[in-house]
Amino acid sequence: MRDPDALLEVRGLKKAFGGVVALRGIDLTLERRQIIGLVGDNGAGKSTLIKIISGVYPPDEGEIQYEGKPIRFSSPMEARGVGIETVYQHLALIPQMSILRNFFLGKEMLRRIGPFGFMDFNDMRGICKEALEGLGIRVRCLDEDVSFLSGGERQAVAIARALHFGAKLLILDEPTAALSVRETETVLNYIIEARNRGLAVIFITHSLHQVYPVADRLVILEHGRKIGDFKRDEVALEDLTGIIRGTQTKDSS
Repeated sequence: MRDPDALLEVRGLKKAFGGVVALRGIDLTLERRQIIGLVGDNGAGKSTLIKIISGVYPPDEGEIQYEGKPIRFSSPMEARGVGIETVYQHLALIPQMSILRNFFLGKEMLRRIGPFGFMDFNDMRGICKEALEGLGIRVRCLDEDVSFLSGGERQAVAIARALHFGAKLLILDEPTAALSVRETETVLNYIIEARNRGLAVIFITHSLHQVYPVADRLVILEHGRKIGDFKRDEVALEDLTGIIRGTQTKDSS
């Protein structure tokens, strides 16, 4: 029976690459305004799962329902078109382009003069500034190249962009990797704010300690199988660590 609160439902998802089985019948339900921490070691299947959800790969078997309807994307562009935005660790923004151009990349505002269209930089600057400040992000200059931003600032700009352009599901791939303690805390606060503004979030990470404080649910993958699915307030961090290390019973709720 379908969960009426679900934004995304995955049932029996399987995927193999030649003789390598990446996913072995994954089930997953994500509700609106919910953060799921998707945790597992390298090779657990996390990246394959999110790439299927975001339209990079087709599944071999299984079904995905989004907003109550079966979907099967043929490209990431199709997924973005219905509000699924994926922010990869190293591909969130283009370093050689300005903050402003990155924010509107592919969605530039044009002003028509006769048959010609020109980017409306004045309106774009106002909207970008308002969107960033609304999330508590302060940047020195919107025309500054993204290469001058810290890792945490880049993640923050990508999250603000997703919020502004109407994302419903935000998939974050290792958003706190290689960040300082202070930057990690800042990015985690932005993720909480994204949920408070109505987004559902899938937070992919190796670090239970970073995702545990902000996640509503924690899903653990191992060798392509789901071995744990817990509400955060029903399981201790130490127990989750034990499941991943193989010293704790794998009892999903």
